[in-house]
Amino acid sequence: MTDLTSNPMGLMGFEFVEFASPKAGVLEPLFEKMGFTEVARHRSKDVSLYRQGDINFIINREPKSIAGYFAAEHGPSACGLAFRVKDAHHAFKRALELGAQPIDIPTGPMELRLPAIKGIGGAPLYLIDRFEDGKSIYDIDFEWLPNVQRHPQGFGFSVVDHLTHNVYRGRMAHWADFYERLFNFREIRYFDIQGEYTGLTSKAMTAPDGLIRIPLNEEAKQGGGQIEEFLMQFNGEGIQHIALLCDNLVAAIDQLQLAGIPLLTAPNEVYYQNLEKRLPGHGQPVPDLQARGILLDGTTEGGKPRLLLQIFSEPLLGPVFFEFIERQGDYREGFGEGNFKALFESLERDQVRRGAIAGALAAEAG
Repeated sequence: MTDLTSNPMGLMGFEFVEFASPKAGVLEPLFEKMGFTEVARHRSKDVSLYRQGDINFIINREPKSIAGYFAAEHGPSACGLAFRVKDAHHAFKRALELGAQPIDIPTGPMELRLPAIKGIGGAPLYLIDRFEDGKSIYDIDFEWLPNVQRHPQGFGFSVVDHLTHNVYRGRMAHWADFYERLFNFREIRYFDIQGEYTGLTSKAMTAPDGLIRIPLNEEAKQGGGQIEEFLMQFNGEGIQHIALLCDNLVAAIDQLQLAGIPLLTAPNEVYYQNLEKRLPGHGQPVPDLQARGILLDGTTEGGKPRLLLQIFSEPLLGPVFFEFIERQGDYREGFGEGNFKALFESLERDQVRRGAIAGALAAEAG
């Protein structure tokens, strides 16, 4: 039962993430390497549904569409996202009353009109109330491919755990207000990370359903860092990474590596030597984590481990990357706070190696 007092939009999790690319053949092989299978195609548009567990990735190849224009501006990217809601008409009406900007999504005859509002970077944020098997938007607007499981297990990833927005400096408050005002999100974490040369601040926002999590990142004052580099490469604000949840991360990472998905290199050996000190009694097989570069965070207070295992891909769609995670012991709201600085520093070292930071600092000095 959805509590509309604390959850006035009737949120019920992520429904899909929509992707587009200015070049054909970029997204399909990538998703297949990540364990996704094409399960359906749109009845009238050049749009495909790739699925793994309950994760829906939409590939929109439709020319002269909102997705196509977004990809032309930003490159291959996540060009839209969808929230599940109890009542799409109510949620859309309420969003407009609160100042949201509507987006008109063209439809063909006998097709559903999906309500959408303007979200991050101008990308559509859809509000979907038809998601039950047999009655979903896919059952109505798509045709299922023959001899394909409708919920393939893939590599074991089951849901979108969270996705992160990178925003211009000074705009984090704007987007936090957007999610708070329209959807009653709340801030559950705030980070101020400083590396040797650069820094960032981050607000982790969570919806009242506990299923939709959206951290917001902005560049620190000195500039030249990872968020600024993303914004330059992406040509604007947008979705920086998407985190996929599974029940067995070690097994999933083995399959990703066999498929050729490049992952960020492991922290130094000291990181793994300190795990027992940082999380006493965590009970995880450290050699298995270290061999794969998997990070560990959470708490073991009271002798009850509540843990987050995580690893990140290298950038796979321009500057956009993916995160792969496993949550244990009802650890629902953490984002790997204990790993945040280690990850930031590893990315900063990569920027130094590529000359990105040196170039930015030189330009600023000049």
